[in-house]
Amino acid sequence: MNPTLPHPASRYWPLVLAATAMLMVTMGIRQSMGLFVKPIGQSTGLGIAQISFALAVGQFVWGAVQPVFGALADQRGPGRVLVGGGVLLIAGMVLAPLLDSQWGLLLTLGVLTAAGAGAGSFSILIGATAQRMPAQNRSMAAGVINAGGSFGQFVFAPLVQAVISAAGWAAAMWTLAASALLTLPLAWPLRRRGADAAAAAPHAPPAAPGAGLRAQLRVALRDRSYWCLHLGFFTCGVHIAFLVTHLPSEIALCGLSDNVSAVSLALIGLFNVGGSLAAGWLGQRYRMKTLLAAMYASRAAMIAIYLVSPPTPLTFFVFSAGLGLTWLATVPPTAGLVGKLFGARYLGTLFGLTLFSHQIGGFFGAWVGGLVMERFGDYTWMWYADMALALLAAAANLPIRESRPTLQPATA
Repeated sequence: MNPTLPHPASRYWPLVLAATAMLMVTMGIRQSMGLFVKPIGQSTGLGIAQISFALAVGQFVWGAVQPVFGALADQRGPGRVLVGGGVLLIAGMVLAPLLDSQWGLLLTLGVLTAAGAGAGSFSILIGATAQRMPAQNRSMAAGVINAGGSFGQFVFAPLVQAVISAAGWAAAMWTLAASALLTLPLAWPLRRRGADAAAAAPHAPPAAPGAGLRAQLRVALRDRSYWCLHLGFFTCGVHIAFLVTHLPSEIALCGLSDNVSAVSLALIGLFNVGGSLAAGWLGQRYRMKTLLAAMYASRAAMIAIYLVSPPTPLTFFVFSAGLGLTWLATVPPTAGLVGKLFGARYLGTLFGLTLFSHQIGGFFGAWVGGLVMERFGDYTWMWYADMALALLAAAANLPIRESRPTLQPATA
C-alpha cells in the first residue's frame, strides 16, 4: 500500500473501537467519583471540603499528566503509556479504602487513580487514532471515542450507586478496580504510533519540515487561536468538575434520594453519547469554533432555567439530559481544532496541554464548590459563577481562526 494514502476504513475503525472501549472504562470510573463523597464522609468523618480537595487534586493531576503522557505516546507509541496507566488506575482504587485519611485519599484518588485515568484518556486515545486516519474522518472518530466515555458514565454511575447501597463504598471502589483490568488488553491494538502521523494541517502555522516536538510547541504557543481554545476549555473544566463532584450533594440538599443522583449522572452520560456523535458529525460540516461557542452558551441558559425550576426529580432529570447534550461533546471539536491548526503528528501533546487547562479549571470547580458549600450552606454562588464562565467560554472561541470545512468524497 502507498504510505502516502490513508488506510482503508477496515484498518482504522477497529482502532477507534478499541479506544472507545478504553475511554468507556476510564471515564466511566472517573465520572462516578462524586457518588463517593457522601459515603466517604459518613465512613471517615472527613468534611466535604476535605474530600472535595482530594477530588480537586485528582482533577488537576488528570489534566497535568496528559501532555506528559501524550508526548511519550507521540514519540514512543501509546502502548506502554496505556498499560502503565491501567496499572496506576487499579492500584489507586484498590488502596483507597485502605488509606481513608485525607492524605490517603490525596494519594489514591488525587494522584494514583487520576494519573492512571489520564493515561487512558482523550489526548492519548484520540491522538493515537488520529495519526492513522485521513483528516476528513478525524472529527467523526473523535466523536465516537468521546461517546464511549459518556456511555461509560451511563453504565458505571448506577452500578456504583447500587454497590455502595448494598455493600458500602469500599466494595464499590474494589468493583471499579476489577473493571479497570479491562484496560490492559484494550491497549494492545493501540500499541504502535501511526505511520502517517507526520501529516500536517493544510492551514497550520509554518514549522520547519520534519520539525520536532519543541519546534511545534513554540509554533503553537505563539498562536492566539490556541490560547483562545485554552481559555474556553479552562472555563469548561470549572463547570464540568463542579457538577460531577457536587451534583449529588446538590440533589441531597433538595431532600431527594441517592438514586436520583445516580440516575442524573447516568442521564448526563447517556445523552452525551448522542451529543458527542452529533458534535463529531457537525464538525465535518461546520466551523468547530461556532459549535463550541453555541454549546457553552447553551449551558448558561440551562443553568438559568434550572435555578428558577422546582427542585423535583423531574427537574434534575431534564437538567441532566440537557447538560448531557454538551457535557463532553466539547472534546471532538476542540481536538479537531487542534488537529486542524497544527496537524496530527503531535496531537497527543498539544491537545494534552489544552486538556491540562481544562483540568486547572476542574481543580477550582471541584474545590471551590466544597468551600462555597461549607461557607454558605448551598451552591447558589457557584451556579451564578458557572453561568458567567459559560458565557466567557462562548466568547473566547469566536476569535479563533478557522477555515470553513471542505467535504471530501469518502475514501475506499
